[in-house]
Formats: sequence, C-alpha cells, structure tokens
Amino acid sequence: MTHSTPPDAEARQALRRAMLARRAALPPDEAARLGHAAQDALLASPAWQNARQVLLYVAVRNETATARLLDAAWADGKQVLLPRCLTPAAGPGATGSASPAADCDNDMCLAPCACAADLKPGRYGIAEPDPARCPAIDMDAVPGLAPNFAPDLAVIPGVAFDRRGNRLGHGAGYYDRFLAHPAMVLTALVGLAYAFQIVPALPVAPWDRPVHALCTEEGLTWL
Repeated sequence: MTHSTPPDAEARQALRRAMLARRAALPPDEAARLGHAAQDALLASPAWQNARQVLLYVAVRNETATARLLDAAWADGKQVLLPRCLTPAAGPGATGSASPAADCDNDMCLAPCACAADLKPGRYGIAEPDPARCPAIDMDAVPGLAPNFAPDLAVIPGVAFDRRGNRLGHGAGYYDRFLAHPAMVLTALVGLAYAFQIVPALPVAPWDRPVHALCTEEGLTWL
C-alpha cells in the first residue's frame, strides 16, 4: 500500500506528539494498574475466551501492557501470533539463519510464538518472534486456503483512537499495511489503550481501517 500525504497531517502529528508525551509521563505503577485493568476487561470477554488464534503485541515505551494476555493465551493453549518488523537481508557471505526479510514480503509479518522463550530483540529493540524458531505466516496465500492463518481476534496498539474506532499510529504505516491485507478481513480488531487515548474524533486517512472494539481500564466497548 502506497501512502500519500494524509489529510490534516499537521493535526495528526500534533495529536501524536501530545499523546506520546502524556503516555510517557505515566508513572510506572499507574501504567501497571491501568494496563492490568484493561487486560482483565478483555480476558473476561467471550470474544477472548472463544478465540483459538489471537494476534497480540509486546508492549514497549509505556504502551498498554499485554503480558497478562500473552501468559493467559499460552496457558489456555491459544495460538499466539506476534508481529515482526523486517530487517535488511544479510549480504553475501552472511552466516546463520535467514533474515526476517527472507520469509516475509512486507514491512511487518506475523509469526506464531509458543512461549516467552521464542522472543528475541528485533529491529527496534522490541521483543519479537525469533526467526530461527518462528517461521512467518504466509499471508500471501489465498484467504481461506491458509489453514495456519485464521486469527479470531487481533489486539491492536495505537497512539490514539476515536469513538468510531479510527486509529492513530506512530506514522510508519506498519499496521495500516498489515490490517489492509485481505487475510485479515474476518478478524475482530480490538484497540487496546488507556482511556485518555480515546478522543471524540480523529482525522482519517483513506487507508485507515477502524477497529471493532476499544478496550481500556474502563472496560471493553464494541463499536
């Protein structure tokens, strides 16, 4: 997906800066308390309990935590898919396992992760599925013909969301391109955030795909 200049780019960037600053300023104990409550709200929902394959993320830089979700999914036998950002392919003469770019065709791919030991620091220092242990899902297979890729639920991070489910990310477009993939069309999307990250309305770009529900420390709301 090719992105042109989004509408209201300055407004989006100003809101992004403000929200990131507010999130960064959260004291660790407050971030832990709010994240705990948000995760509990999702864990109590039928959508979570009935999901067999879930797409999650590993929280960084004061994002709403997901550790309880990851532990619960692994304990309950759900298949956990986690994103992996691509790194440049290794040059001639490189040794070791293939780079992530070798098993993905986009800026971000998904890989099944069976436990915390499957994680290693990735491109931005974020814990990601180890390419040597977690081969990427083939998202280019025709939807419906890839039996190993059928996420029932995707938990999506964001810098801000609005009450219609529109999402403001960090601006790199990783999730925009990823969520636009045809294989994701039947997946229920839940935006996980702090309540202060929910705003009345966001400037929307043509490529934005809204989430179906918002989950904060105040509860889970389907839109």
